[in-house]
Amino acid sequence: MVAPRHILGTFDEALASLRNNVLMMSSLTERSLERAIKGLFDRDDDLCANAIADDEEIDQLEMQMDKDGVAILLRFQPVASDLRRVVSAMKLSSNLERIADQAVNIARGARKLNRHPPLPEVKLIEPMYAQAMSMFKDSVDAYVREDVQLGRDIVPRDEKLDELNRQASRQLIQRMAENPDQLRGYLNLMFIARHLERVGDHATNIAEDAVYAAAAEDIRHQPFVGTA
Repeated sequence: MVAPRHILGTFDEALASLRNNVLMMSSLTERSLERAIKGLFDRDDDLCANAIADDEEIDQLEMQMDKDGVAILLRFQPVASDLRRVVSAMKLSSNLERIADQAVNIARGARKLNRHPPLPEVKLIEPMYAQAMSMFKDSVDAYVREDVQLGRDIVPRDEKLDELNRQASRQLIQRMAENPDQLRGYLNLMFIARHLERVGDHATNIAEDAVYAAAAEDIRHQPFVGTA
């Protein structure tokens, strides 16, 4: 009886280390996204540069998590819920890395905008950022807490973010026609809106993985009715 407990304890330590790296990676990703958006709103190139610099550490963490996850699978050959937790952590790290990539893209777009006079239309980004960030935070929380209902509730929230993106795009296209001298700036804002929409997509993926890890249920492509 002693040996199995020892092996299980070692597996638990490895899984705990994987989860700790998830938390660290999610914290760095959140910081990078916050810096990118604040660099946009405050026209602060230094914050944009910091957001871009964060990406290297996040990339390294993703590679470490892939390496550790494969090592756990090979060494312990987990089954059932343990297997789902390892695989979901690896998939989550991939989505976190992609969210960080969107933060880099936002920061680069913000630096381009900062070279020119401010555009009042930047306010169109604010509700999109609030929606995308809330989805991101809740999706990670659903994973950490193994909260199936929270994970389910995040998925339909992506439609609101998509609609905000469509609204912003329509207004920016109208501004382009009215003020073609600012065409490049409006295009950059459209790209930034699109990057935030992609953050929502990745947050949705994390929420779906959280539900799968906790309940062994694949909710991808399921219709959701009456949820907001």
